[in-house]
Amino acid sequence: DSSQHVSATMEQIDLVYNMIRRYPETFQLALDAEQVETAFGHGKIASMIGMEGGHSIGNSLATLRMFYRLGARYMTLTHSQNVQWADSCTDEPVSYGLSAFGREVVREMNRLGMLVDLSHVSPDTMRDSLDSTEAPVVFSHSSARAVADHPRNVPDDVLERVAENGGVVMVSFVPSFVSQEVINYYQSRGAEIKRLESIAEISDEQAGIEIQKWEDSNPVPDATLSQVADHIDHIREVAGVEHIGIGSDFDGIGIVPIGLEDVSTYPALTAELIRREYSDEDILNILGRNVLRVMRQVEEAAQRIQLERGPSEALIEDLDGTGD
Repeated sequence: DSSQHVSATMEQIDLVYNMIRRYPETFQLALDAEQVETAFGHGKIASMIGMEGGHSIGNSLATLRMFYRLGARYMTLTHSQNVQWADSCTDEPVSYGLSAFGREVVREMNRLGMLVDLSHVSPDTMRDSLDSTEAPVVFSHSSARAVADHPRNVPDDVLERVAENGGVVMVSFVPSFVSQEVINYYQSRGAEIKRLESIAEISDEQAGIEIQKWEDSNPVPDATLSQVADHIDHIREVAGVEHIGIGSDFDGIGIVPIGLEDVSTYPALTAELIRREYSDEDILNILGRNVLRVMRQVEEAAQRIQLERGPSEALIEDLDGTGD
C-alpha cells in the first residue's frame, strides 16, 4: 500500500528532526553542500535526509516534491524490491530498467536538486538513469562488480559512464559486496539449503539442525580492509579517483570487514590508501570532497533546469498505463 510507504517515510523524516532537536551539540541539519561544510566546521555531524527506495513517493511526483520541501536531498530509486517504475538488482526484472514514469522521476529529481542514488538498482536501471539524468548521480553504498561479483555492485561499463556523468561511487563495507570469498560462501550455503529442501522425508526441524551443522563446519570467511581498498583501486582504474567516495553502510550491517569495525577505524583506511600511494588530495577527495562536488553540481543543475521548466504534472497512469 503506497500510502503506508509515504506515511512511514514521513515518520522517519520526523525522527531525524527530533534527533537534531534533542542532540543539537552533535547533529546539524544539512540541506546543501555549504551546510555540510558549515556543520563540519562546527565539529558537528551534518545530518542529511534521504529516502532509501522509490516506494517512498507512492508513484507521485507531487509527493516527491513534498519530501524535497521536508528536507530530503537524495533518493535511492529502489531498495531490495522493484518499484512499479524501476527494477531492483535483487528482484526479477519487470520494467527492464526505468519505465517512462521512472525516467520522469529522474528528471524531476534533477529539477528539484535531489541526488539520484543508484545503489540497489539493476544494471539496466543504472544505464537508463544515466541516459535520463541531467546531473551527476551517486551510488551511496556500492562497490566494484569486477572485484566481487555481487548484484549490488557496479559493472565496469557503468563505472565508465559514471566518469562521463561526473558522478561518484561510494564504496561499501558490506562483506558480501567486498569479498568474493564471502559471496562464494553464501552461494554454497544456499545450495546446501536447496539440497536439504529437496529431500522429501526430512522435517523442517531436522533441516534446521543440518544447516546449523554445515555452518559450524563452514565458518563465514572474513572480509578485510585491504579488500575494500582493492575496490577503491579498481574504481580509480576504470572511472578515476574523482569518482570515488565512501559509503560504509555501518548502519545497515551486522558483520564488518576486519580492520573496519566502526567509524573509529577510518584512519586505518586512510593509512592503507597512503600505503598504496594515493596523494593527500586524492584521499581528501575520496573521503568527502568528491561527494560535495556532486552535491554542488546537482544544486547548480537544478537552478538551470528550473529556468527551463516547471514542476512535472506527469502521472504514472498516463505514462505507464498503471498505478496503485
